[in-house]
Amino acid sequence: MAKTKSVPMRMCIACREMKPKKEMFRVVKNADGEIYADVTGKAPGRGAYICNADECRKKLNDKKLLHKVFSTNVSDVVYKGVEEKTLEK
Repeated sequence: MAKTKSVPMRMCIACREMKPKKEMFRVVKNADGEIYADVTGKAPGRGAYICNADECRKKLNDKKLLHKVFSTNVSDVVYKGVEEKTLEK
């Protein structure tokens, strides 16, 4: 009997849907308070996940969701970087 491997699930901060971690894009706030797009998905720190849906990217920017998730002001440069990286994925 083969043991099935569990798939790690994460919630999108925009649509609030649970999806497999590999389909999501991670934004991280490290111990120094720096917020950046985590292309590896393994950087240390508090992570927030966004899926690749156009509506979610739009909602992320329009409602400034990273401000709420990380409880701090996040520069537009970070939002632009996240949008560019999610389009690449």
